[in-house]
Amino acid sequence: MTASTETGHPNVLAKAVREGVFAGVVAFLMFLLFVGIETYQDINNALVWRTRWGLLAIFVLVAAVSRFLSVGFIKPHIDRRKLAKAKSGVLEISEQKSFFHRHFLKIALVFLLVYPFLSLLIVGKQGSLKYVDNFGIQILIYVMLAWGLNIVVGLAGLLDLGYVAFYAVGAYSYALLSSYFGFSFWLLLPMSGILAALWGIILGFPVLRLRGDYLAIVTLAFGEIIRLVLINWTDVTKGTFGISGIAKASFFGIWSFDAGTTNNFVKAWGLSASSVYYKVFLFYVILALCMLTAYVTIRLRRMPIGRAWEALREDEIACRSLGINTVTTKLTAFATGAMFGGFAGSFFATRQGFVSPESFVFLESAVILAIVVLGGMGSLTGIAIAAVVMVGGTEVLREMSFLKVVFGPDFTPELYRMLLFGLAMIIVMLFKPRGFVGSREPTAFLKERRAVSGSFTKEGHG
Repeated sequence: MTASTETGHPNVLAKAVREGVFAGVVAFLMFLLFVGIETYQDINNALVWRTRWGLLAIFVLVAAVSRFLSVGFIKPHIDRRKLAKAKSGVLEISEQKSFFHRHFLKIALVFLLVYPFLSLLIVGKQGSLKYVDNFGIQILIYVMLAWGLNIVVGLAGLLDLGYVAFYAVGAYSYALLSSYFGFSFWLLLPMSGILAALWGIILGFPVLRLRGDYLAIVTLAFGEIIRLVLINWTDVTKGTFGISGIAKASFFGIWSFDAGTTNNFVKAWGLSASSVYYKVFLFYVILALCMLTAYVTIRLRRMPIGRAWEALREDEIACRSLGINTVTTKLTAFATGAMFGGFAGSFFATRQGFVSPESFVFLESAVILAIVVLGGMGSLTGIAIAAVVMVGGTEVLREMSFLKVVFGPDFTPELYRMLLFGLAMIIVMLFKPRGFVGSREPTAFLKERRAVSGSFTKEGHG
């Protein structure tokens, strides 16, 4: 290898300059209307506009420099490393795993168990509310939803764009039954899952013969139908006003977290009045639900029904030729995934104390599906990491007030979270097209289980 190649070949640098300029031009055209131009109302309530050339220039510069560095330095460096590994005979999946890699799940579980107490110890009661609720509980809800959708999309290969409908069924089932009949959370939690599973079966019957884009369109329509029913059935759901005053979850019926009750948890234990104890309790409830979802998914994947899901995902025609009943296979996938969505919806209702149709729009389904794809379809660990990055990342943006120093005092980070969210997705899919975890361990193996690189599996499956 020549010195000029190691330091950067002139042809590579010239290509990097061209790519950088082209990326800058594309960024200018993309961001001109919604970054370079801002509309607002003046004191006369007239709609006027003004330009923000400085902010636009920063966006263009970031795009151009990033593309230049990627083409000129990062990509050649990665190619040289791959070539060196190929020449030396180093496998892409190494059998030698580090201590952290071998015990990652145990370390993560221990951290989650002590996370609320660490928050209380570091930032106090009031300060920990944000970290336990907005970061801990919020992320775990999306982890559970993504793991539930993973059964349908990652294992069975059925593209579902209306998964938020089962989330809504679980939430409204809990809200309505607790409001009208006074049932407790621990009774309504399994009931919400069962009702959502029934709706999953109802969705599954019409789409038995559909695949690919047609299946996605029907499931998308199903999600919108559920949302429109919730909006227009005002006698039951109260329409856009939503249902408020939803009962809180109790400590297994022993202690209540309502302030006016005689068996109040805080009074029983002689603690100072604070809502943080209820949030810590909810954190462990959703953590237990996530662990239940992971355990059931792992067990089902090793059972004949799990093998049938994977066979259906790889080739439905071959699956039928082997005598597998594709009708029951699809229906069980929809029902199981919907059940976990119903569990999450029930928990969401008791956490919020209020539900409305605005919480169950198509964007929620898109975010959950993006978490599954970015994490690596079929990989529970990868999906959990993707949920932390995507959901936690959007929450972190709210705290990044220092960005105003770079982009100007008028810059509001949370308003651009979806833009940055989309850019992050593009970057991840460029460098990790099969998700964060691109290797798979087959459920059926001979003598020894070995990880299979995503490069040797169809679309990262295996």
